[in-house]
Amino acid sequence: MKRLPTLLACSLLASANVSAAGRGNSTFRYKPSADDERPVVVDATIGPQGSDFGMRLRFDKLPFGEECKQRCANVTLFLDTDASTQSGLQLTTKGPETGADLAVVIQGVREYKRQDAPPEMMLRVKVRQLGTDASSTDGGELLADLNNIQDPERIQLDGNTVYLLVDATSALLPSARKVRVIYHPPGGKAVQATIAGMLGGSSGRGVQIFKHGSGNWGKAPNADPKKSRTPPAGDNG
Repeated sequence: MKRLPTLLACSLLASANVSAAGRGNSTFRYKPSADDERPVVVDATIGPQGSDFGMRLRFDKLPFGEECKQRCANVTLFLDTDASTQSGLQLTTKGPETGADLAVVIQGVREYKRQDAPPEMMLRVKVRQLGTDASSTDGGELLADLNNIQDPERIQLDGNTVYLLVDATSALLPSARKVRVIYHPPGGKAVQATIAGMLGGSSGRGVQIFKHGSGNWGKAPNADPKKSRTPPAGDNG
């Protein structure tokens, strides 16, 4: 597997309950417990990149494949794109995810195309926009259903690290100067951080991934720039 070019990340402001990142540029870090059977995110750098949110997510182990077998990654990251609990997901428990406008679900999956063939293993990413009528992660509109095989312009892998571009151009997606990031590991406390928003004046200087050549940011190597995939008509996930 080819290694991706070096990631250039800006320093991002983390909230008080985020694990100390030292001199690194991480948005948050998480120390997995002995009870975490599935791969979990242990180091994340997230920020605006043009009209996308760029993400570098390092897992404690490979997020999909033979190593994790039936217990591969099943991670959800929430973005409260206007840092307001008044819009977005409305949990009855008023948990930390309340107010999230985007849910990014990352799963290691196996797809059986034919009974006489081995399964196709891949990393699947679903992006949902959550309105005030959504009371769970499964609510809201499915904006994208991606995988690392068919969508190399959006997803790239380098060992345990996932590089991801999430489209933030939906007209109904709130924008502000700050974005709240929430990661709630299974059985653990939620980790929160604050990053620059799309109106923060730094969307062109934020997380930069998929560098190919001089100054060409935001495109994966060898990805077809004309290629675009959207969820099938009527597919709400």
